[in-house]
Amino acid sequence: NSEDVRCKCICPPYKDHSGHIYNKNVSQKDCDCLHVVEPMPVPGPDVEAYCLRCECKYEERSSVTIKVSCVILLV
Repeated sequence: NSEDVRCKCICPPYKDHSGHIYNKNVSQKDCDCLHVVEPMPVPGPDVEAYCLRCECKYEERSSVTIKVSCVILLV
């Protein structure tokens, strides 16, 4: 089961926490570290510093177009 929109946050290693990639289906306006990174791997005082290191991108795709293209290619 896949969605056509998502927010992808790539967070590099921070202190003793390893890097991680987070994906979540949220709206474009909510595409930031605070809405996507769950559970937050760092305690309260370090959240801002951790989130500043993360790179979040909103991504869209059309699964219908992809399916139609595959069918045309196979035919």
